[in-house]
Amino acid sequence: MDYQIDFNNVGHYFETPQGRISLFEDLSLSFTSGTTHAIVGPSGVGKSSLLSLAAGLEPPRIGDIIFSCDEKRISAPELRLKSGFVFQQFHLMQELDAIGNIALPLRLKGNKNAYDIANNWLKKIGLEDRAHHKPTQLSGGEQQRVAIARAFVTQPAFIFADEPTGNLDEKTSDIVADLMFDFSEESGSSLIIVTHSTALAERADNCYALSGARLEKIS
Repeated sequence: MDYQIDFNNVGHYFETPQGRISLFEDLSLSFTSGTTHAIVGPSGVGKSSLLSLAAGLEPPRIGDIIFSCDEKRISAPELRLKSGFVFQQFHLMQELDAIGNIALPLRLKGNKNAYDIANNWLKKIGLEDRAHHKPTQLSGGEQQRVAIARAFVTQPAFIFADEPTGNLDEKTSDIVADLMFDFSEESGSSLIIVTHSTALAERADNCYALSGARLEKIS
């Protein structure tokens, strides 16, 4: 199935006691399944808000965002059912061990083979010996590898990653980046990354720079 996210003249802002703060305006672009995208730019310009809009987590203030599957329009909740998420702070369930965290999205969908599939993903990320370790017993890099496996385990159409290497050292960042791009290629999932890392952004098929309320395609 071919999924697509289309931004049509989208603008976004938020209100503060001091007045309105505009993040971006008149933004038009498309994200299609099977491709990788990176969004770069200085802090505070709205990169995470742009990612949130693309994921259907909130509506735009101005303009329209269309989610579609095989050219048929779908709702934001339908898109989210076909999405995975990776965050800078990992957001693992602290009460679950590594295999439990990876299995969780499958269990929520009623998959009776959730733990067998999760175990295979532990092998893919090289953490089969950490299956029963809780997040507090894992390093930051290990936690992020578990989070990546959890995001990909349902074979989603889109993976939305917000600063996935932001808390990691350079060597660990390279490992995490390799996993994300390799899994994206293997699964056909579209990877949309917000990042400060030039090296990470350069690996994407398409790279956009958000600055001064405008989005510019730079590669």
